[in-house]
Amino acid sequence: MKRNLLIALTAVLSILTFAGNAQSVKKTKILFVLTSHDKLGNTGKPTGFWIEEFATPYYYFNDKGYEVIVATPNGGQAPIDPKSNEPSFQTEATKRYFKDAATQKVLATTKKLSVIKHTDYAAVFYPGGHGPMWDLANDKNSIKIIQQFYASKKPVAFVCHGPAALVNVKDKAGNYLVNGKKITSFCNTEEDAVQLSKIVPFPLESKLKERGAVYVKGADWSSFAIEDGNLITGQNPQSSELVAEILLGQIKKN
Repeated sequence: MKRNLLIALTAVLSILTFAGNAQSVKKTKILFVLTSHDKLGNTGKPTGFWIEEFATPYYYFNDKGYEVIVATPNGGQAPIDPKSNEPSFQTEATKRYFKDAATQKVLATTKKLSVIKHTDYAAVFYPGGHGPMWDLANDKNSIKIIQQFYASKKPVAFVCHGPAALVNVKDKAGNYLVNGKKITSFCNTEEDAVQLSKIVPFPLESKLKERGAVYVKGADWSSFAIEDGNLITGQNPQSSELVAEILLGQIKKN
């Protein structure tokens, strides 16, 4: 009987140890912030976020064992810019997304920015698309999240029109966060090329310069990204994977 009792106790201890280890290997969380805005100014056309700028970094991190949580100003379905669904813009990541019901559900059930706690995440990443120019540029919860991550010295990353979320963010001293920092984004000549310069609420490159950013860029439609401290920015959709790579490097250092 003593032997049976010893075996039983050993089994219980093993289960408790396994459970403890399972809890200790929780996945590192990365916050992705997407737009909720789906109208392209007064054109009557839809907009949203650019699917490639979400899909490529999402799978980049997900495949490496990180947990990506997606939030939007309104919560719920994040609007995909239909333009980004066109065949000429498809990549392996976007093709994977459209066959991936689980990730589609992630975008259908995004969390509200207002409930996000920055302490739960190792980093934050803002994909682009034209939507952020209208909502994330002015969203108080988004501004607060960026301030919190930046002040906590956690990586804060943006790509393409994602840096629109930076234009009204200020530091503790009341200065624009981008002031004096090397920043890139979708540039004015790229905006001209897609014929939306007169539609967007402001030219992103010009607005960042107005806020004091040291604006830098690569050739139009080339992969280009830059980091200045824990602030990481990429120029266009072609830069999304490069931004993810730089972001991962910073996460590993923290």
